[in-house]
Amino acid sequence: MMQKKRIHPAGPEFSRIVTGVWRWDNLSEQETQRMIETSLDLGITTIDHADIYGDHTVEEKFGKILLRQPNLRSKMELVTKCGIKFPSSRRPANKSHIYDTTARHIIWSAENSLKLLNTDYLDLLLIHRPDPLSDPSEIAEAFETLKKDGKVLHFGVSNFSGPQFRMLQKFVSAPLVTNQIELSVKCTEPFFNGDVDVLMEYNASPMAWSPMAGGKLFDDETEFNRIASENNMTVSQLALSWLLLHPSCIFPVVGTTKTERLREMAAVMGKPAMDKDTWFAVLKASRGYDIP
Repeated sequence: MMQKKRIHPAGPEFSRIVTGVWRWDNLSEQETQRMIETSLDLGITTIDHADIYGDHTVEEKFGKILLRQPNLRSKMELVTKCGIKFPSSRRPANKSHIYDTTARHIIWSAENSLKLLNTDYLDLLLIHRPDPLSDPSEIAEAFETLKKDGKVLHFGVSNFSGPQFRMLQKFVSAPLVTNQIELSVKCTEPFFNGDVDVLMEYNASPMAWSPMAGGKLFDDETEFNRIASENNMTVSQLALSWLLLHPSCIFPVVGTTKTERLREMAAVMGKPAMDKDTWFAVLKASRGYDIP
């Protein structure tokens, strides 16, 4: 059975596995609805968006389904991201590829996501990428305005380093409840460079994007297959179980377009928790060398 946990003591309760929609741009509305309903049936109630996914199309497609079936909204937690701009026919005002974390843009982007998603509030809004020109006081202003107006319940960041997370937290009044970072058996550096440690310092759980390493996990899967077989798991389940064991309480964001893959990955919750011997065997297989 799918677990739900708070991503932060003052934050929202999310399903331990999160459905990511960044690849849903090629799905029909019928296929999108099937993915939503399958996620909810499996207890995967947290859905991760970004304003730019599918060249700014996925939120709108998702929102059309919520417009037809508004009862679905109360069964899910919606996450979206903002702050990236690039030239697009759907955003004719965008002149070039930049980051924009001004208060004006953050507020506009959140309100636009609300409109496209056909919802009155977002459970979580993330700054998509650290902006080298960001003024943290402007981000704080935007967060406070959106919170006061009831449009966004919680805030966080994505792809921030540990020091960048710590710096922004000093400016914003509400706690940053997460940092969504690349984390997988093929991307282990955040466990060693301090990024995950800073999140644990602030009691904020990481969200892990690309937990299957963008498919790279299956390019060199001989050793992973052996370990997975020994533990009565598929390679995908092994990768998720490896993340789920970590005491930072990682929330993997799985980006599949197939209902059968969702079922396979959700089934990991019915498996016994991975032991430390297996965890370090996976780490060794990933890095190609043993710990010191």
